Amino acid sequence: MNAVLKSAEAWVPVCPVDAIVPNTGVCALVQGRHVAVFRIGQNKLFAIDNLDPKTGASVLSRGLIGSLGDRVVVASPLYKHHFDLLTGECLETPDYNVSVHEVRAENGQVLVALN
Repeated sequence: MNAVLKSAEAWVPVCPVDAIVPNTGVCALVQGRHVAVFRIGQNKLFAIDNLDPKTGASVLSRGLIGSLGDRVVVASPLYKHHFDLLTGECLETPDYNVSVHEVRAENGQVLVALN
C-alpha cells in the first residue's frame, strides 16, 4: 500500500531516527504488535514483524543484517533463517514468512504503519 494513502492516525511514532544505530534494528510495540525496525546505512528504513515464526520469540530486531544477492536480509538470532527486509520472505522456509510494515522518517522521528 502506498504510504500516502494511509491516514494520519495509522502512523505510530516509534523513536528518533538517531536512536537506531545504522545497520541495526530495534523492537517497537505498535498497536499491540511486536515490530522490528531496521536502519540500513543513514537513510533506509525497513519494518517487519519482530516475532520469529518458528519459535514465536520476539527476536528478529536483534538479528544480523546482511545481503544475499540483491536482497537485504536479517538473520534470526535463533535458527538463522534469513528474512528479506523488503518482502518479509523467509529464504529457507517460505512457511515462515513475516509481514512487512510501512515505515518512514518525518521530522527526525521513525513512524510505522501496520499492514
